[in-house]
Amino acid sequence: MIELVKSSRPAAARDTLVVLDNLTQLRNLDLERQDRQYLTEQLQADPSLAICDVSGRLVFAHLTATGNRSAQLEKARRAGDQMATRLNAAKRTEAQVISLQEDAEITIALAEGAVLGSYAFRKYKTDEKGAPTLTKLSVVAKELSAAAVQELEDLCDAVWTARDLVNEPVSFLNAKQLAAEIRTLSRNSGFKVEVLNKERIQALGMGGLIAVNKGSIDEPTFTILEWKPKGAVNKKPILLVGKGVVYDTGGLSLKPTANSMDQMKCDMAGAAAVACAIAAAARQELPVHVVGLVPATDNRPGGNAYAPGDVIRMHSGLTVEVLNTDAEGRMILADALSYGERYQPELVMTLATLTGAAMRAIGTYGSAVMGTASEQSFQDLDAAGGTVFERVARLPFWEEYGDEIISEVADIKNLGSDLAGAQTAGKFLARFTTHPYIHIDIAGPAFLTRRDSYRTKGGTGVGVRLLYQFLKQRAKA
Repeated sequence: MIELVKSSRPAAARDTLVVLDNLTQLRNLDLERQDRQYLTEQLQADPSLAICDVSGRLVFAHLTATGNRSAQLEKARRAGDQMATRLNAAKRTEAQVISLQEDAEITIALAEGAVLGSYAFRKYKTDEKGAPTLTKLSVVAKELSAAAVQELEDLCDAVWTARDLVNEPVSFLNAKQLAAEIRTLSRNSGFKVEVLNKERIQALGMGGLIAVNKGSIDEPTFTILEWKPKGAVNKKPILLVGKGVVYDTGGLSLKPTANSMDQMKCDMAGAAAVACAIAAAARQELPVHVVGLVPATDNRPGGNAYAPGDVIRMHSGLTVEVLNTDAEGRMILADALSYGERYQPELVMTLATLTGAAMRAIGTYGSAVMGTASEQSFQDLDAAGGTVFERVARLPFWEEYGDEIISEVADIKNLGSDLAGAQTAGKFLARFTTHPYIHIDIAGPAFLTRRDSYRTKGGTGVGVRLLYQFLKQRAKA
């Protein structure tokens, strides 16, 4: 993780990332006239990024955009990523951000793009070829406090951790190891954690989680996270539930298409996002009571694997007819939602790489959302998504989608028709909670096959910044 430091004055010889909102502000840089003119000409042609090599010292400049606020912040992040990419290519280890304008959010966004864009999963590499080298970024900005810089470092560290978890293969990160990693997060961040083993899961009657786990030689886990600060603004907690399928073969309904299993180590991206968002909230001591639930297992076709046609009695007492064992995420999330009823939450949110239907509808550019929560809750989530550019697209949640999961042999079935698969999955989950509910399907943006600016190839950590911003807004409400 890159160290972020608030500095009071710039270092003369250090590589520099400059953010400004007026070209005349370049006069405040300690540069020769011809170098300032060179930067000015570049910014006039392309305001997003200018580069000048001053006797081996790299100076980058970004002229803030006008118009839509969300796009303005995103352009600053992307500029920060471009700057960091050049610095890493030049094998620089330190740089500084200098703000010549007064918009704190723009400065934070530029630094955020630089830090997130410098991530790489290198655990299993045996050489350093191509590895990012940037390890420290000083921030010289009168509009930013040291606390704001620390908040950015905590948040970026949480995203890096989520990316690491998603990028880990199941040969390391099975359900027990995921629980162990969350324990480590709790020790480093200050939230409470409890891990339920297979015996306790069975004793609680979590039939969905046990059924999905039956084809595996590794035992399931059910992890409970809680951040409950003194003076929390909410009397009832916000409940976050993250899908923790550490690897998904599809079970007996084996995934049939080419390359369909290659990325399935990412099927616990929802769990990673929930755990890391709570970690960031705890580090920042947000005055919001949050409970997180992570049901975890892999989904394999071995042993006594659950099969299409099986009827499963869930934790809630409802019975589910299994039509497809590859619709396993909703089975384990349903048990978690039912368990979460004991907390009487003000709002329930699930985060999951749940359906290909959501990815086909939205692509990798955002997440599909739906549910029963109030309009205000959806507006707050949309605002959070716009701020951090983890956009959400709300899908209709009509009653008819619920009719599609009515079973002839059980209460409900785990699959609807071949249409509106994201919504029928959401309707399935909604049957297991009686509280205001939002489902976030992150199947599209959770894992990328190619880099998209500071969203690096592989695990993106999507959901961490979205949930943290949502909780931060709730703390201020």
